[in-house]
Amino acid sequence: MKPTDFFTLANGVTIPAIGFGTWQIPSGDIAYNSVREALKAGYRHIDTAQAYGNEASVGKAIIDSGIDRSEIFVTSKLPAEIKNYERAVRHAELTMKNIGLEYIDLYLIHAPWPWTEIGADYTNENIRVWKAMEEFYESGKTRSIGISNFNVKDTEAILETCRIRPMVNQIKLHIGHAQEEITDFCRRNNILVEGYSPLATGKILTNPGIAHIAEKYGKSAAQVSVRYVLQKGALPLPKSVHPQYIRQNFDVNFEISGDDISRLDNLK
Repeated sequence: MKPTDFFTLANGVTIPAIGFGTWQIPSGDIAYNSVREALKAGYRHIDTAQAYGNEASVGKAIIDSGIDRSEIFVTSKLPAEIKNYERAVRHAELTMKNIGLEYIDLYLIHAPWPWTEIGADYTNENIRVWKAMEEFYESGKTRSIGISNFNVKDTEAILETCRIRPMVNQIKLHIGHAQEEITDFCRRNNILVEGYSPLATGKILTNPGIAHIAEKYGKSAAQVSVRYVLQKGALPLPKSVHPQYIRQNFDVNFEISGDDISRLDNLK
């Protein structure tokens, strides 16, 4: 799969195979310029979230790029803390106001629990919030809907009660953190897995095992890390604010051998 290829979601919507992540990129010039650089480098998939505080900067960069809106896939997310129907409806509208676009392409529940209560059981609340997600999708303001950071149990609860099934689950996915249980479950249920932090926020880039394989292919450790996620059948979302690395992370049109993928699977 090439960086310019697409995955196809369960509802037939196509999504560019690599996305540009904007987590921890501050609003204003830094976010604006980073997104502009990503679009210049060839990215056509930009991922933001209300919680990142940069939706407006991301939206402005997309508008100012001059690229036809239909060519850019835009994702945002309902804050993890929003766990009732009425507030979910309001925050979806707030995202649309912030981002300044007529529609977005994917809208996700950011997490199954508030960030201050990781692992807590919000099953019933998520079921109610999903009703708001379905209505948002049916309104045409987003072309697809999904979840983020959901495990098998959290996802099953949505699947058992929904009218419209989640099309995406965005999870932390990188070398040494393959999350096989949830990725296998999503694959069986035709839910695309997106992998955020494919570089583990930089923590894996000095791993000697990755460096050795990167040298073999004449690539950087970051490029091998992004390519690994793609070859696991997931959609990577690398992030950088440096033009050189933004371009490099998109330049992953090479193939890691099956043996080397196995070696990377076994790295800790």
